[in-house]
Order: sequence, then C-alpha cells, then structure tokens
Amino acid sequence: MFGISIVGALIALVVGSLAAMLAGAAVGIAIGGKALGKELAAFMGSFYGPLAGAPGIVIGLAALSVIG
Repeated sequence: MFGISIVGALIALVVGSLAAMLAGAAVGIAIGGKALGKELAAFMGSFYGPLAGAPGIVIGLAALSVIG
C-alpha cells in the first residue's frame, strides 16, 4: 500500500546512523571512560557505533521494502 520511498530510506539511514553514533559514544564512555578518558572513549564509540548499527538499519529498510 504505502511503500518506502528513496528519500524516506535515505532519511532513515541518516537518522539511524546518527543514533548509532550517539549510542556508541554513550556506551564508549560507560565502558572505557575510566581507562581511556571520556573524550577518547566517546570518539572511539562514535566511530565504531555505526559499524554495528548500519547493517541493522539496512536490513530493517530491506524488510520494510518487502513488507510495504
């Protein structure tokens, strides 16, 4: 009925990647803030957060395109 458009998929990809960066930074501070320093831990977390989040976003968008 209402399929996902290219623009909607790109917006979802950008918003999902930003959310993964923020979540990675928060988890990096929580896990390695004491040992590495909060700034370095946040930087590393924001770098590696989308590495795990991007495949989930792409799989979710693919599932939405099949369902919708």
